[in-house]
Amino acid sequence: MSSTPLDELSAALPAGRLVTDPDIVRSVSTDQAAWAPAGAALAAVRAHSTDDVVAVVKTAARHGIPVVARGAGTGLSGGANAIDGCILLSLEQMTDVVEINDVERYAVVQPGVVNDRLREVVAQQGLWYPPDPASSPWSTIGGNVSTNAGGVCCVKYGVTGDYVLALEVVTSNGEVVRVGRRTAKGVAGYDLAALIVGSEGTLGIVTEITVRLRPLPPPAITAAGFFDSIVDAGSAVRAVGAAGITPSALELVDRHCLAAVDDWKHMDLTVNGNVLLLARVDDPEPMADEVAGRIAQIFRDNGASWAERSTDETEADALFAARRLAYPALERLGPVLTEDVVVPRQFVPDMLARIEELAVAHDVTIANIAHAGDGNLHPLIITPIGDDDARRRAQAVFEQILDAAISFGGTVTGEHGVGLLKKGGLRREQSDVVLAMQRAVKQALDPQGILNPGKVIDWP
Repeated sequence: MSSTPLDELSAALPAGRLVTDPDIVRSVSTDQAAWAPAGAALAAVRAHSTDDVVAVVKTAARHGIPVVARGAGTGLSGGANAIDGCILLSLEQMTDVVEINDVERYAVVQPGVVNDRLREVVAQQGLWYPPDPASSPWSTIGGNVSTNAGGVCCVKYGVTGDYVLALEVVTSNGEVVRVGRRTAKGVAGYDLAALIVGSEGTLGIVTEITVRLRPLPPPAITAAGFFDSIVDAGSAVRAVGAAGITPSALELVDRHCLAAVDDWKHMDLTVNGNVLLLARVDDPEPMADEVAGRIAQIFRDNGASWAERSTDETEADALFAARRLAYPALERLGPVLTEDVVVPRQFVPDMLARIEELAVAHDVTIANIAHAGDGNLHPLIITPIGDDDARRRAQAVFEQILDAAISFGGTVTGEHGVGLLKKGGLRREQSDVVLAMQRAVKQALDPQGILNPGKVIDWP
């Protein structure tokens, strides 16, 4: 009697790695993207090592079975959702911090290491890993690499890909390769590490990551401003950029988010205004104090009803905590369809105005949080539970927001990835020739099409 793929996996993997219980498999079959479709997986595997990943991929390749790798499942584009008949490959148990090199300033980690844990570990040696998505207390470095995640600090310090030096990758036929380098410089051959970053598990499965570290910055000084108008807040963002100032963070939180956080955590934020802008400055003193004061003045000059440099670190931390609480606070109100568009900073106020127009035109509630300093906006479309008509309107607005971002010279995703939800937007943003180039890369690295098929681009 011939063996089945599950028989082969059971024989190849240590006990406890293979999961076939339908309820457990279903529980890890989606990320947090509202309404992104998901199929029925054949099984799930909880990998603990690169050898486990190799065993899964080799078995899948022999049988032509799709493999969908996943981390903590905090994604917002459906990139980790199961497809029918796939093996869900969870990397959450691969949690070793393999090495910290304080001379060369890099860390080597497995993909299941949580972002905040890496930051805590390297901070003990006076080092810092800057990328900090809002999900940093839960999201994994492997997931961050998959979508090239950004975060609050990226306006000054860049996104995940700016810190990835090298990767260990399991290819579509089960080979283990290393791409990139651990030296400060290196231009030998094509930059395959950069190609893998942001590819959402469609070109290879990352099993080890070497990331660049920086020295810990000095304590930051915060400038905060409240505005009555979201467009005025956008104008203040543009004015900060025009002044040549690059804060370490410049975040926007609108009235819907403030109200949701108030309702949940009773922080009394809405008594101060409709829109909150938060800037952090981590330059050395006394420059930081001067720059924070300049930012507060720019806020006032652009319509802030109140703006000041914070002298109370606890109060400043509470305001940034409110920014991170905005998304879970809104989720309490109903399903949230999350956008992730980026426009040039000069068009931030225009894009915010367009989003408000679309909300009114389609009778939907759109909350806005944003990494405003680099033009990365997160319109959050909220719908009542069970309201199918509202859902259809929300999905229409979702696509129109993508089109608006493209019309301003922007892009349909800045850090969440294309996954399933942004595939149409990607086709509208990029030319047929560019899409064909991407399909050629996919065909070269995954000729069977087993690695997270149907995500990012349509292939074959």
